[in-house]
Amino acid sequence: MTEAYKKLESRFHRMSVLSGIGGMLHWDMAVIMPGGGANARSEQLATLSVLENELINAPDLGDLITSAQSESLDDWQQANLAEMKRAWVHGTAVPGELVEKMSRAGTRCEVAWRTARAENDFKGLLPQLQEVLDLSIEAGKAKAEALGTSVYDALLDQYDPMMRSDRIDTLFAELESFLPDFTADVIERQKAEDKPLKPKGPFPVETQNQIGLELMKAVGFDFDHGRLDISHHPFCGGIPEDLRLTTRYDEDDFTSAIMGVLHETGHAMYERGLPADWQNQPVGKARGMTMHESQSLLVEMQACRSEEFLTYAGPVFESAFGGDSAAWKPANLHRLYTRVEPGLIRVDADEVTYPAHVILRYRIERALIEGDMKLADLPSAWNEMMQKLLGIVPEDDRNGCMQDIHWPAGAWGYFPTYTLGAMAAAQIFAAAREANPEIPDALSRGDFAPLMSWLGKNIHGQASSKSTDAILEAATGKALGVDAFKAHLENRYGQ
Repeated sequence: MTEAYKKLESRFHRMSVLSGIGGMLHWDMAVIMPGGGANARSEQLATLSVLENELINAPDLGDLITSAQSESLDDWQQANLAEMKRAWVHGTAVPGELVEKMSRAGTRCEVAWRTARAENDFKGLLPQLQEVLDLSIEAGKAKAEALGTSVYDALLDQYDPMMRSDRIDTLFAELESFLPDFTADVIERQKAEDKPLKPKGPFPVETQNQIGLELMKAVGFDFDHGRLDISHHPFCGGIPEDLRLTTRYDEDDFTSAIMGVLHETGHAMYERGLPADWQNQPVGKARGMTMHESQSLLVEMQACRSEEFLTYAGPVFESAFGGDSAAWKPANLHRLYTRVEPGLIRVDADEVTYPAHVILRYRIERALIEGDMKLADLPSAWNEMMQKLLGIVPEDDRNGCMQDIHWPAGAWGYFPTYTLGAMAAAQIFAAAREANPEIPDALSRGDFAPLMSWLGKNIHGQASSKSTDAILEAATGKALGVDAFKAHLENRYGQ
């Protein structure tokens, strides 16, 4: 009999549904909610958080987990039970009152951030951001005690289970020993080459949107289970059956929005590919944000910035926008999309300089969490590190330390997963092409089916049944490392 396990499945199903409702409310807040609804939305999201917290803190839940461990379970049920236990350890570590406070503060700060960023008003945002940071540290300390980790690692574990900062330090140090000289060489070489022709705008928002929808369809996105909208910060939200993607548009430059759409579509394909049989169970969820970011970056960077895909996309762009046909040639687009140039904005960065943006945020948030930096010093620390890592300094905080939504929303410990995801993406894409050499040719026809089929079996369908490293080892033959990412950069940008 598996009575305890069945009870647990029922409880965690309910928690998952509540979390899904919260996801929908967050999407609404980011996309269509009027500003005046912020207080009410804060109340709604806080109430949901409290309900989830009450369920995870039910007095008998720990006993049910202990009892279920002695029941006869198959491999997926055992993996599900392990994920339940991990969620229980995280959930019981933080008191309900603190969960409620964090939810309210994060919602208020996220709404305030939109105005503060537009007005370049870091000082105005500081009190609310300080509240979010303080509460995150308090929660981190509680989780650190339960997990036996540092405070930062406890927060990191929420987004990337079992990842620790000492391993990140090792991986990032290896990147740092390679990237500066490589980046300088690429920039110098590209300077000596003819600049790519830049398509001339304006690029109407509606046309960009239509192209985005067309490319989403090519990747395999199911519009019966999702939609595309506009927000301040591109994201993929919702639930696997109802995915909500957003991007932001610039009529002077179509490249950012289109690649933003493709990036978020990678996230969505992962969510849609999760096993339906394990829907609303912990084991059926995505395997952390490193794996999630690997799927978005695989689509955007590995597949869609390849010359093969641009062979397909060039005529699509030309048909929609017109202008100089030479600008839409695949070789020119490839040069345009692989131009390496240090910039201020993370989401617009090329893949060679992108890791520097992440390393900067990782070091800063870790220093803030560990008490080695005051939040009031964030702008100056940011600018100093930007100068050191990228050789540029933002003119204002809007394009500096206020550009991301993560910290105002309370997502401390999230940032490293972007570059860890880039490493995983290179590793996975190389393995997929080796397993099916037809993938590049298919991409040149706008056919993502061979790639998505391989990903569905080896990555998406695995959900959280194994650790990130175990999934990567099974799919690629190796645990997460830097080698494939370096090889990818050298192949695409090297001599």
